Amino acid sequence: MHTAARTHGFTESVIRGMTRLANEHGAINLAQGFPNFPAPEALKEAAIAAIRADVNQYAITWGAKRLREALARKMFDFYGLAVDPETEITVTCGATEAMAAVLLALVDPGEEVIVFEPWYENYGPDAGLCGARPVTVPLPVGQPLDLDRLAKAFGPRTRAIILNTPNNPTGKVFSADELAGIAALCQRHGAYAITDEIYEHIVYEGRHIPLATLPGMAERTVTISGASKTYAITGWRIGTILAPAELTAAIRKVHDFLTVGAPAPLQEAVAFAMETLPRAYYTDMAEAYRHRRDLLCGALIRAGFSLQPPQGAYYVLADYSALATEPDTAFAARLVKEAGVATVSLSSFTTDPHPPRMVRFAFCKTDEVLEEAAGRLQAFAEKLR
Repeated sequence: MHTAARTHGFTESVIRGMTRLANEHGAINLAQGFPNFPAPEALKEAAIAAIRADVNQYAITWGAKRLREALARKMFDFYGLAVDPETEITVTCGATEAMAAVLLALVDPGEEVIVFEPWYENYGPDAGLCGARPVTVPLPVGQPLDLDRLAKAFGPRTRAIILNTPNNPTGKVFSADELAGIAALCQRHGAYAITDEIYEHIVYEGRHIPLATLPGMAERTVTISGASKTYAITGWRIGTILAPAELTAAIRKVHDFLTVGAPAPLQEAVAFAMETLPRAYYTDMAEAYRHRRDLLCGALIRAGFSLQPPQGAYYVLADYSALATEPDTAFAARLVKEAGVATVSLSSFTTDPHPPRMVRFAFCKTDEVLEEAAGRLQAFAEKLR
């Protein structure tokens, strides 16, 4: 049967496929990045209150006014970034929809989009869906960005570069010098920067710097983020886009016909969180993730993996070369079935047909779950020796 050619260049999500495999085998799911601990009580109560107050019909297509205003204040308070909530903010059904809407609104068929590799699995398919060609630039784990190599990736058909910082899956937090280099290239070539900053508050080394705050970048940067990771509500699907007014007008049109709008009562609850949660909430959350990072990374090293601890986000890429020689997809499947721990193979984040022997673990779980996973991985590794 006929299917559209635009769907032929990619598969369904490997990450969500690994979640299904974990469920089939009763494995601990360290594949998909959703927390297994509760969201803040005040946030949940705010959602319940909004539902009981009958905030149950469509919000304004591009986002409830209260949430847009709360986000504008938060961006100014945290980063000194001035954003007009009426003309420069769009609320979407998660950051995933946000990225698709942005690329469909700004990139024409035949143009090029630069993507760092390994990448979060949505970026390549999103570029393909709008008819663009992804141009990949390697981003080796633990290595600084090669700005000379990046410069060679820019060309006359470059429309945009996608930047994810803190980065999934590498855990890299881009430095001020690296961001300045990216900004200079965007300005030199007249390209947009599309940033995915969903992990903005989960940083262990360095600091998060929104690219839009650099000189000359506010007018050419589209900043994507959302509430999923910050407030442990991945199922709520509240994403955000900050962009200059002219770009926002185009993005809002695409968003309108993709999803109409994000859930109205949940928008009210996220606005409440942005309005009321103190700075300590964000710093305490990052410290809690630092503890989880150290717990899992230590366990992986003891089991025989090698790794570079992530600077941000809540994933770690671990090299299993000392344990096995099979390809990463086979090793990931084996971990589920024999160790009872689900991961994601590096090959789902890269176009390299022979990627390094690495798998990605998510540590957005309670200590009890991570400790149980550590025990299972240790027992699995001992059988291999």
